Amino acid sequence: MAQRDYYEILGVDRKASGEEIKKAYRRLAMEHHPDRNPGDAAAETAFKEAAEAYDVLRDPEKRARYDRFGHAGLSGAGSGFSSPEDIFSHFGDIFGDLFGFSMGARGGRSRNRPQQGADLRYNLEISFLQAAKGASIDISLPRNAVCPECRGTRAAPGTSTETCRQCGGMGQVRHSQGFFQISVPCPSCHGEGTLIPHPCPRCKGRGVIQEMRELKVRVPPGVDSGNRLRLRGEGEGGLNGGPNGDLYVVLSVEDDPTFERDGQNLLVTKEISFVQAALGDTVTVPTLDEEPLEVAIPKGTQSGEVFRIAKKGLPYPGQNRTGDLLVAVKVLTPTRLSARQEEILREFAELEAQKTLTRARTIIKKIGKAMGVQ
Repeated sequence: MAQRDYYEILGVDRKASGEEIKKAYRRLAMEHHPDRNPGDAAAETAFKEAAEAYDVLRDPEKRARYDRFGHAGLSGAGSGFSSPEDIFSHFGDIFGDLFGFSMGARGGRSRNRPQQGADLRYNLEISFLQAAKGASIDISLPRNAVCPECRGTRAAPGTSTETCRQCGGMGQVRHSQGFFQISVPCPSCHGEGTLIPHPCPRCKGRGVIQEMRELKVRVPPGVDSGNRLRLRGEGEGGLNGGPNGDLYVVLSVEDDPTFERDGQNLLVTKEISFVQAALGDTVTVPTLDEEPLEVAIPKGTQSGEVFRIAKKGLPYPGQNRTGDLLVAVKVLTPTRLSARQEEILREFAELEAQKTLTRARTIIKKIGKAMGVQ
């Protein structure tokens, strides 16, 4: 039997927005909900179809595959439900978002499942040299760790939890409001489905304890501000046997008084005299290495010119290549001159003026000759 089109099931256009799809699904879910239509197989089927359609169309990835390939494109993508129980289990979070209450009494079972610990963030400020060369830095951070006494069970050693009698371990109790039967967290076990008669004295029944964790963070060479380092399993402890979360170390690199950074390239400004610029010279510039580097300044260098020294910049993290060192030349004009220096410069200016005049006369002669003027 051919499957119905998901857009047709929800009654929306194929170009419908996510909000339009959500509104259409909410209307159908309320109309065909089994609590409103007890014993109605047709309503149950319509409810199941709407839930399946919404599962696909609310997910941009699934929706794109469906639009391109139809139902065949969803093979193995997790669509389809074998029973109404599957629908409730899969869509518990959706119903809570749409209606503001749980649509099934199964909160206790889900809350007692293993839960992964929360991820943590640590802001780490490092020096420019540590970022350039790499470093190993010790940090301390507080976190919730699994209680070593009860191993996260929250019950005192030698004791166990008990099933809540009021909700029968479901974690929720039902209340009737008109034609709806609304499930709310059990007031006795607070939605967990179990009670702890003898809480662990170490963690006071929380399953986790606060601890200071000492860690060594290995910073690879070439990192920059905003880079994140992930330390797996160094986040908060999981509950009910769940795995720890991860720790994300976010780096902030201090500015350097000598170097400016352009990606993995380094920029350094070198000041030279106008004599060095005119006649040429060899100057030394700083590098990330301990030894400075000699750079040849050719004759006639202008202020602002940039010379590139290959592979003297920053390494690319995780790659076998390095940026360049860029040397920007700044020609300084002297502010104090001796009488002899002024005399030499005036002679130089006169020579330049004569050179300019001679050049101008040569050009005029050439033009006159071309025009036949003697």
